Amino acid sequence: MRRLSMALPLVQRQPPLPWGPDMRSTRDDLLDRYLHLRKISKTLHDDVLRSISADALLSQARRLGLAQGRTFVLDHEDEMYFVYDLAIYTAPADRSRAIDRYARPAPFAPQSDERLMLDAMRASQFAILLIERPHDSAGLIVTDILRNTKVWLLDVGLEASMDEGELIATRLITPGPFSMTAGVNVPFEVEMLEAICAMLPRSIGNRELSRIAEDRRFAEAVYKAGLIGGVMDKMAYIDLTDQA
Repeated sequence: MRRLSMALPLVQRQPPLPWGPDMRSTRDDLLDRYLHLRKISKTLHDDVLRSISADALLSQARRLGLAQGRTFVLDHEDEMYFVYDLAIYTAPADRSRAIDRYARPAPFAPQSDERLMLDAMRASQFAILLIERPHDSAGLIVTDILRNTKVWLLDVGLEASMDEGELIATRLITPGPFSMTAGVNVPFEVEMLEAICAMLPRSIGNRELSRIAEDRRFAEAVYKAGLIGGVMDKMAYIDLTDQA
């Protein structure tokens, strides 16, 4: 079996968080801000999706094993979120990403929260996160094990459902001192690495972990491994923006 140099640095000493003291905000303040930004991100995702052709979605679904010919083949309707994520945030090297094409003519004012979120979405990073502990105010302190950095993750669903020491693969959006997920999560297990490595081209093998994470094929392989492992049987998506 071909293997890549992707040992996960779970035992390395982690650097401190990149910002100073915790934000002087109550939990309610932080959750209000989070839900407001989450609602904006959902609207932006929906807008970007409307600009993506059905052929592009089908092509991405086929790569994940979720379509045959021109027909989507889903065990669960939420499996389409993996297709949407890759169609919005990734593209082959010779093509532009849908999120970037959408951003160029977007009419948002420079200081608006819409522009803040759109810029954060364009700068998003695919990550595998190790749950460390609850944040003192809200959310979780996690370690991005591909970049060996600490992250303040604000996500109501993950805060309620993830335990210390668990791993999750997701796409991070960072609109301020805390990060959010782009909406798609895969409970991650180290045993998944063998299947993921087998799906990746040999040329990726000698890269640093952070560079491997930036390759669109890595997220695709993680999602595909999750789907093969029955990820939708282990989790459910909840639209928290309805509670804002």
